[in-house]
Amino acid sequence: MSAPVVLQVAASPVSPALVLRPWCMEHVAALVEVSRDPVLRRWASFVMDNEDDGTRWVQAQQQGWAAGDRFGFAVLEAQPGSVRDQLVGNVVLKEVASGKPAAEVGYWTAAHGRGRGVASRALEALTNWAFDTFEADGLERLKLLHQVDNLASCRVAQKSRYDFDTLLPAAPPSFPRDGHLHIRACERLRSSRLLRTG
Repeated sequence: MSAPVVLQVAASPVSPALVLRPWCMEHVAALVEVSRDPVLRRWASFVMDNEDDGTRWVQAQQQGWAAGDRFGFAVLEAQPGSVRDQLVGNVVLKEVASGKPAAEVGYWTAAHGRGRGVASRALEALTNWAFDTFEADGLERLKLLHQVDNLASCRVAQKSRYDFDTLLPAAPPSFPRDGHLHIRACERLRSSRLLRTG
């Protein structure tokens, strides 16, 4: 990808407009701050206690963009009267490869962004971008995994039209509890299958 990708999400009745930008070093301080949230720490696969941790995490996101197999976006919310947008979450498309029919999505929301549709709106933008960008390379479906007791994440998946597929066994240490696998198929492929079977 030569040009930086920036995704825009229109305002909703309960939340301002969102901007999804690839992670950069100017996000580190806010990233470390939101990472102190115990709820986020419970579900996240990363722990960030200081700016060095945040810097390493952002560098890993940038390396994913450079390799073309992992695309992480900082989810930012416009702040009236402020020159800087507020970090409210993260969405990521990962395990992307040419000719591979499936990739995975993930997300988290900062404490101050929860309950306002941030995750589902950002995930919808990421989903549309993923299919628009990679369908020609063979992308047919997106996978979304979460632990069974993460009910908020399950609601986001359902709201974003990721259908429940399978109960997955725990795989410690990265996935310590059983999980749900949700799938969303590319709309064009889903429509063509319906036409063939209808």
